[in-house]
Amino acid sequence: MNAEKQKLEQQLWNIANTLRGKMGADDFRDYILGFIFYKYLSNKMHAYANRILKPDGLTYRELDEDNPIGQEYLEAIRAEALDTLGYFLKPSELFSEMARRGNADGKSKFILDDLTKVLNNIAQSTMGTESEEDFDNLFEDLDLTSSKLGKGENAKNDLIVKVLSHLDQIDFKLEDTEADVLGDAYEYLIGQFASGAGKKAGEFYTPQQVSMILAKIVSTGKTKLKSVYDPTCGSGSLLLRVAKEVDEVAGFYGQESNPTTYNLCRMNMIMHAVHYRKFDIKNEDTLEHPQHVDDRFEAVVANPPFSAKWSASPLFMSDDRFASYGKLAPGSKADFAFVLHMVHQLTEDGTMACVLPHGVLFRGAAEGHIRKVLIEERNYLDAVIGLPANIFYGTSIPTCILVLKKNRNDPKNILFIDASQHFEKVKTQNMLRPADIEKIITTYRNRITEDKYSYVAELSEVAENDYNLNIPRYVDTFEEEEAVDLEAVAKELKQLELDMQETDMEIADYCKQLGIEAPVQRMDKK
Repeated sequence: MNAEKQKLEQQLWNIANTLRGKMGADDFRDYILGFIFYKYLSNKMHAYANRILKPDGLTYRELDEDNPIGQEYLEAIRAEALDTLGYFLKPSELFSEMARRGNADGKSKFILDDLTKVLNNIAQSTMGTESEEDFDNLFEDLDLTSSKLGKGENAKNDLIVKVLSHLDQIDFKLEDTEADVLGDAYEYLIGQFASGAGKKAGEFYTPQQVSMILAKIVSTGKTKLKSVYDPTCGSGSLLLRVAKEVDEVAGFYGQESNPTTYNLCRMNMIMHAVHYRKFDIKNEDTLEHPQHVDDRFEAVVANPPFSAKWSASPLFMSDDRFASYGKLAPGSKADFAFVLHMVHQLTEDGTMACVLPHGVLFRGAAEGHIRKVLIEERNYLDAVIGLPANIFYGTSIPTCILVLKKNRNDPKNILFIDASQHFEKVKTQNMLRPADIEKIITTYRNRITEDKYSYVAELSEVAENDYNLNIPRYVDTFEEEEAVDLEAVAKELKQLELDMQETDMEIADYCKQLGIEAPVQRMDKK
């Protein structure tokens, strides 16, 4: 199965590179992922309709859309598809049909107008139904009139037809319900785009190695989760990673402020076979306009934008998320605003794990006050995990993971882990290896104290440090240098002096033979 997955990943990446020369990474990401998603929806629709028609000895492509009998069949299929799949496509709107029409008789035919209508029709088919919000404007970033595709209409059309034709030849393995081959390949592509997107990558993707740690932490001791929530969900990779660590997640919830990334997240959910009734992703600023504020979640994971700005309006002092802490996170650094938002959304028996910059561990003023309340008054902080620098796309700063629970199994201490030196350097990026991840998780779950790696600190010790959580205060990673043999060093210096005197004499002799003035000799300086 790994071989099939890798083959599919490589095929899709090769097709993505067809567009690479025409536009920037962000743009060709949106086009190729959008077309892959269109083909996925089309294949699912085609297979579903064929199953419905099988007892009548018909196939979906055989239906005549202009014939009254064909229209009757289509209306019946539409009703069932909208309930089961959440959307509807007619036979003439299927991906394979558009690819065939675009490349009829081996020649590129103009299909851009029809293709635009088909993509719009997918969203329009859901209007007034339960799935409308989940499919609304999903393809708005696939602008087939954009000059980025080519200078003229024919050039744009030729490129799109070429991409559709290549994609049409790839088997997405949708019949294999046990292995999520396509979903994994889609996630791979998102990761590949992130690795080349520079600073913008952090807006939509959390590296899988970090996602895995967060997912394993919040799923500790559980085989099922009622809900998982990410207030800055990006492409949804963190939410989906949590699902891989348990047998079942009943509901996925998230919020994303960037409209393009919001679309990508919804596509990613559907591509991983998450039914539209099982996810609820909103497009809004989480801190300023929270959309799930009355809900509580069993698992909360996040990789918020590091030290982002927010309004920090005094009006938030009456907001239930922040009011009881006495102070707001500063407007220039929203890190603790996100933390308190997530704590507010957490169930009494839930676990929260989020990635933050190291500054949250020791910065003073309002942040120091919030830290003290979280630890001294609420006793929510369960663990602090230091990660290596340069493992996130777009930033090289070292980061940490904060783990919080409202009802902790170990309420009298806090676990500190320093995993900052446990990684492998791959090109310009540092990577956590499987063994590094396993060590973090094992240490967390067993609350192990290990010399130069981890330490279980009593709350009184944290209080003595004035609630400063800087990891070196608790985990001593100092490596003692070897003792210097001063007698040996003195002998080496004496020998070096003798060698230099001998060299000076040789240089003076050469200068005398050449009839030039010799430089001042070392022995003359005494």
